[in-house]
Parts: sequence; C-alpha cells; structure tokens
Amino acid sequence: QVHLVESGGGVVQAGGSLRLSCAASGRTYSMGWFRQAPGKAREFVASISYTGGSTNYADSVKGRFTVSRDNAKNTMYLQMNSLKPEDTADYYCAAPLGLSPPGTLWEEYDYWGQGTQVTVSS
Repeated sequence: QVHLVESGGGVVQAGGSLRLSCAASGRTYSMGWFRQAPGKAREFVASISYTGGSTNYADSVKGRFTVSRDNAKNTMYLQMNSLKPEDTADYYCAAPLGLSPPGTLWEEYDYWGQGTQVTVSS
C-alpha cells in the first residue's frame, strides 16, 4: 500500500514560481503529476521514472515545469516556473501499483494523493 501527500500549493502571481512536493510512504516506482481545473477533466502534467532518468511532460508545461525526485526522502517534486493563470488547478501526485514506465494516462496510476491547490492570479 502506498500513501501520497502533496504540499506546496498556494496563490502566486502570473510569472511567479511554486514548488510542489509529494511525500510517499511505501514502495514507489515511477510517479506522476496530474491537475484538474474547475469544470475540466483531470490532465497529465509530468511523470518520472524511479531513477529519474526518464521524464515526460505535457506540451503545455514543457520548458516551465521540472519534475524530480529524491528517493532517499521518498519524495517527488514539481518545480513550476513562469506560471500562467491557466495553470490554476488542483494538483495531484500519483503512483502505479507495480514497476512500469512513467505513464501519461491517469488510468495507469493506482495510488493518488488528496491534491494541493494552485491559484495563479493575473
């Protein structure tokens, strides 16, 4: 069983930065970040392999967001720079049940955190 807890959300002005953290208890392999804005479907943001050697990003965040992890702390991070109002959403971290490549589809993930809210004001 894996338990995930996100933190680091908040309110920031457009152009600003935030760093989200996802602390995991239990064994994790690849992990991912997703987000869901009000009235919209949950969408993929970024994912990372266990070693950190493989990452994936949504086109909308490439060049602005960076996913990383510290396995000694069992924690994944999402550094978000040059934030835009359209980045406003609840952000969720997720992990699959088994050993698999870092996926981009929410169906590939079995464990989810409770989410952390990010609001970007214009």
